Amino acid sequence: MLQKIKQYHFLFTELVKRDFTKKYKRTVLGMAWSILSPLMTLIIMWLVFSNFFGTSMEHYVIYLFTGQLVFAYFTDSTNLCMNALVSNASIFTKVNVPKYLFLLSQNVSSLINFCLTLILLFIFSAIDGVTFTWKFLMLLYPIICLITFNVGMGMILSAFFVFFRDMQYLWGVVTQLLMWMSAIFYTIDTFSYKIQLLFLANPIYLYIRYFRKIILDGVIPTPQFHLLGAAYALIALALGTYVYRKYNHEFLYYV
Repeated sequence: MLQKIKQYHFLFTELVKRDFTKKYKRTVLGMAWSILSPLMTLIIMWLVFSNFFGTSMEHYVIYLFTGQLVFAYFTDSTNLCMNALVSNASIFTKVNVPKYLFLLSQNVSSLINFCLTLILLFIFSAIDGVTFTWKFLMLLYPIICLITFNVGMGMILSAFFVFFRDMQYLWGVVTQLLMWMSAIFYTIDTFSYKIQLLFLANPIYLYIRYFRKIILDGVIPTPQFHLLGAAYALIALALGTYVYRKYNHEFLYYV
């Protein structure tokens, strides 16, 4: 895959530029929406839920922002990747190029938005009095896991979307369910220990929890936590690669 990306470096770079800029085409503020959109979502959620949880939780805005940041990257990446093959059918049906390049370019576009918003999170954390330590470097681990997980899920979703256009509606329902199961705006401390363990069955919650442990608790998660995060990412990537290899030649007949 890396050799193919190097071989088609120019095409891949142009795809990333196109995918990132066309999102804000014909908008007055342009790429400023990369920061304004998650910021306004955060403000709305903070105003709605602060009366329920904010009074009893220190650094509640950062707690909320962290969950929103990770979940927004996941949903944005998977939604864009799901449509990657169908929206670029006019290209790969005429030119023989690796189809996963279109999916990866969408993921990179989402990653750029994620990184811009991450800077905003660090600024808010500093204003809110969060202590910055060397442990913040460990955030690279969940970010790498999340990128890998999103690519794998994007491969699966984009393949299914070629054959079943209903997938976009089903995935909308699934992401809504995942949002409520990811403890973005509430804490799971009031649940029993067994229920808290069940939350770890949700990969998105696990990555959110990793961010919160580093930023808010100043604690590096256990080795088991790291292994579970890597397992989710690698399983998703393996399944996505398998689906692409199996149905690669059939995509041309359905797009």
